[in-house]
Amino acid sequence: MAQKQNEDKPTIEDMSRQMVGQARLAIAVENTADAIILIDIEGNIQYVNPAFEKITGYSRSEIISQNISLLESGQHDPSFFQQMWDCLKRGEVWRGRFINRKKDNSLYQSEATISPVKNTAGQIINYVSVQRDVTREIQLEKQLRQAQKMEAIGTLAGGIAHDFNNLLLGIQGNISLSLLDLEAESQIFNNLKKIETYVQDGVELTRQLLGFARGGKYQVRLTDVNRLLNEQNLLFSRANKAVEFQEEFDAGLWNLEADQDQIEQVILNIYMNALQAMPEGGTLSVRTENVTIDEERLTPYRVRAGDYVKIAVIDTGIGMDEKTQRRIFDPFFTTKEMGRGTGLGLASVYGIIKNHGGFVNVDSHKGRGTRFEIFLPASREPVPPKQLPTAELTDGHETVLLVDDEEMIIDVGKRMLEKLGYETLTAINGSEAVDIYKTRGDDIDLVILDMVMPKISGGETFDRLKEINPDIKVILCSGYSIDGKATEILQRGCIAFIQKPFNLKTLSRHIRAVLNSETYDKK
Repeated sequence: MAQKQNEDKPTIEDMSRQMVGQARLAIAVENTADAIILIDIEGNIQYVNPAFEKITGYSRSEIISQNISLLESGQHDPSFFQQMWDCLKRGEVWRGRFINRKKDNSLYQSEATISPVKNTAGQIINYVSVQRDVTREIQLEKQLRQAQKMEAIGTLAGGIAHDFNNLLLGIQGNISLSLLDLEAESQIFNNLKKIETYVQDGVELTRQLLGFARGGKYQVRLTDVNRLLNEQNLLFSRANKAVEFQEEFDAGLWNLEADQDQIEQVILNIYMNALQAMPEGGTLSVRTENVTIDEERLTPYRVRAGDYVKIAVIDTGIGMDEKTQRRIFDPFFTTKEMGRGTGLGLASVYGIIKNHGGFVNVDSHKGRGTRFEIFLPASREPVPPKQLPTAELTDGHETVLLVDDEEMIIDVGKRMLEKLGYETLTAINGSEAVDIYKTRGDDIDLVILDMVMPKISGGETFDRLKEINPDIKVILCSGYSIDGKATEILQRGCIAFIQKPFNLKTLSRHIRAVLNSETYDKK
């Protein structure tokens, strides 16, 4: 019997192996990347590992003996914790996500597994929680969903804007032709001028639609951001005396390769958002600086690392709650009453900045104002002096081939060209255009080519025409923008781009610029 008792006692080797195992376990717990928390049955913290300290900002000495409720953020309903504790007290493992509060009061999200720890009698004596910080992952998921949603909406919006621009060209073209035949003092002339302003309202609407559509830039050129902001601030402050501007501009700010009109639209939309948030007036701080951003910081935004111009606009308004902040970039979402806004303003901000290869951050809190931060790819090139286009109609006598699949565009375009003095040939599709050029190419001085056509696209039509005559002069025309496919065609040798809808003066200026110059500026 004595020998049997001696056999049951642990040997020195057994005790040594047990101690080594416990030491290894302690090292593993201390070095794991996940936060590990041991609490008693009352929720008081008995142990935390270094990962917990790193995530929360609390040291062990600060947190030991504190109740786990110290981390609560107030973001969960009481029923959430009641269900969790009911599960644990039944001796079951609980899995879920917390929104917790760090020592500095910032919030973080953690994915947690909490397990009951039982003694030999089966009684629960502790709970051990293993938590992983998933804040960044959740942000990436949200940004990816937002990007996918905006891309789908952008594709739809781009198609609508293209068709609408074709319709507006038909209206604008007929107005331009009619105005030439009327006396400026006549009532019909005045009526048509009013209709022309309504057309421009339609153009502005399609501009906003294309602003967040895929490929939404119009005319890209080097832009001095400080000068642009200074001009916008002067104009806005004159019209809104209750807003005080504070400017902090980087004197050595890099330039942008951007559509200046669209960047102005971005700034105006953000200013208007700030104005509505400050009904009694307030301060609008506008700051610029050069920043260089690495790949890691840009991962959520799917843009390139490199040099960026940062524009920060900070208001002292009423701010936004989290629910509103999540939706501000959604098209047609607005907090205004019915009939007071389209909800396209901040949606177009998002699209325009994204289409320029940049990204935008928003930080807002109720009662503490809103901060917009815009990042746009920078250019080290100097801005050339601005050249003002002539406003006069310029006639011609050359032969122009007009190619478009819309009968309405062919009709009004032919009449506009003939009014300017050009002999005009027309083709309703790419194949017909190639056939006409094969037989009459020696007589044709210029081709105005629609970019989006069925069967044979404008790009393919251009390539076939260029095979016939490598020196052919072509103006690409589209209800879409110059960005994307249009830019690719321009890079293959197409001379110029004209955006639908256009009036007679714009058409005449583009034609003469192309016919008179071998170095036409596509921008």
